[in-house]
Amino acid sequence: MKIALSLLLSMCGLLSTALAQELTGDAAAGARINAQCIGCHGIPGYQSSFPEVHKVPMISGQNAKYIVAALNAYKKGERKHPTMGAVAASLSEQDMADLAAYYATHGASTPAPETAAVQPTPEVAALLAKGACVSCHGANFSKPIDGSYPKIAGQHADYLYVALKSYKIENSRVVGRGNAIMAGQVKQFSNADLKAMAKYIGSLPSEVHTVAQSKFR
Repeated sequence: MKIALSLLLSMCGLLSTALAQELTGDAAAGARINAQCIGCHGIPGYQSSFPEVHKVPMISGQNAKYIVAALNAYKKGERKHPTMGAVAASLSEQDMADLAAYYATHGASTPAPETAAVQPTPEVAALLAKGACVSCHGANFSKPIDGSYPKIAGQHADYLYVALKSYKIENSRVVGRGNAIMAGQVKQFSNADLKAMAKYIGSLPSEVHTVAQSKFR
């Protein structure tokens, strides 16, 4: 009886997870609940001062699955950031799906070239090859192999640099990202290496952007 009950509870848990993964986002609903987002992500060039000064990421045109994955990581504490953690904690799974659908389709963007439009220097090319970056993020860094990975071409270089460094951080309650694959990759590199890679990737044509939005709703 106990075994049957355990199996039933396990199946219910799997079903609940599957349903959460299959949620369909409603872009119109996302537009109605994005007030917490536009104060940073709706201002072109807006900068954050935590954990150091950098531009906040451009999210319009980003993969919906990635936005959901990132919000869930903040909510679970796998990504540590006081502001984003508080925002994500207030969102339901449906809210996340709706916001992701909204931002994925928000604003027109020109598709990035199939291959990187600008070639890196030999030194940066060697770093990118060592990190096997294209194997997940695509040859143009805008066509990741799975929608749960971000488009990173043309993203703000200073944000990319801060994000990459965060995977190195351990045992902090307020900053850091807990992704074993990315942590294993970035720990191969010095911060100077990460900055060089971020600068190159940030120089590429982008499918992500910031759409200016009025603070008055």
